[in-house]
Amino acid sequence: MEKIRIGIFGLGRGENLIDSLKVNGGEIVAVCEQSEKKIAECKEKIGDAAVYTDFDKFIEHPMDAVLLTNYFAEHAPYAIRCLEKGIHVLSECTSNGTMAQGVALVRAAEKSNAIYMLAENYPFMLFNKEMKRVCDGGTLGRILYAEGEYNHPFNMYDAEACATLAPDERHWRNFLPRSYYITHSLAPIMYATGSVPVRVTAMPVANEIPADCFTARYVNDAAAIITTLNSDGSVFKVTGCAGLGAHSNSYRICGVNGQIENIRGMGEKIMLRYNSWQIPEGMQEVNCYDPEHSPEDAELAKNAGHGGGDFFVTREFLECIRTGKKPPFDVYFATTMASVAILAHRSILNGNQPFDIPDFRKEEDRVKYENDHSTPIPFSDGTDPDIPCNSRPCTPTELQKENYRNALEKYAK
Repeated sequence: MEKIRIGIFGLGRGENLIDSLKVNGGEIVAVCEQSEKKIAECKEKIGDAAVYTDFDKFIEHPMDAVLLTNYFAEHAPYAIRCLEKGIHVLSECTSNGTMAQGVALVRAAEKSNAIYMLAENYPFMLFNKEMKRVCDGGTLGRILYAEGEYNHPFNMYDAEACATLAPDERHWRNFLPRSYYITHSLAPIMYATGSVPVRVTAMPVANEIPADCFTARYVNDAAAIITTLNSDGSVFKVTGCAGLGAHSNSYRICGVNGQIENIRGMGEKIMLRYNSWQIPEGMQEVNCYDPEHSPEDAELAKNAGHGGGDFFVTREFLECIRTGKKPPFDVYFATTMASVAILAHRSILNGNQPFDIPDFRKEEDRVKYENDHSTPIPFSDGTDPDIPCNSRPCTPTELQKENYRNALEKYAK
């Protein structure tokens, strides 16, 4: 297998993908990370790879591809620089933090001879792969509706987690609107159905943060309930990263003939149901089963993160480089999801107003947003938010701030 030279920008998340990159024929030749502690922790995994603290120097290192795992909303500017140098890009989620970044990213990708792919791993979880297989098989008939829920509640009294996940007061996690981290709920159903959102509206699920907890977030909404109308007439209902109920990743796809869903709290188990008058040959009206990876992938997927998703997303990326095939989550797929996330939040801020999702294949849609730099999240370059990050005013209490700062002092060094 031809080795592909890879650089990693950001070891916080990047560390988790190193083994999957290696097993799929990647060679880690350089890393860029400012934390000496993180570099020391990853020394065995990165081996003899060159270590940089400056991206300008890092990007000059000879390499074929870069894995971008820096701060959540700041991938696009670095992806653009890599694409301009002909370096393939595997970018963590989300692809762009502003609409203008999305326009610039698409333009750069179209000009480059390098591949851009979003490192969205949830569509490759076992139950989501099975949903795509069934949808592709056509037995559900025309797809009418789908749901995607990424539910990730968080213990705000866990001081260490509060400090390590948001290690400074301007960290993006303290300002992240509930609609923005949308890829884990939206990507699996987009991938399985092939449906593309063209219009979005959203409503918040209001909540309160305990006054004596250890987080100093400016967001207390529990979720954003997002509805999209799609290009084929179907409808999606998804959350961003929600914080309600119990932890779960759940998906449901409904067609004319039946529906498929993973069963909450039952591991990888699938329930596939058909109307009694539309049961395919060899199937039952109700089919409840555990899907399986192919024998050659099972062990490798088992040892990778996110239910095997990390293994499959890195394999797909490296295969695209080797063969030149189109990535499943290309720049248009990625920026569509980012547009849904950004415009869903604007819908919430504007009384649930619907917004059309731009098609960045079209120049007329790009022009509308090429100067739209509005953001609810502070950037590490000092850029301040210019719109609210929550559905209603939310400011941490003095006790929350004190608890959070004490947690930072103890755990975030």
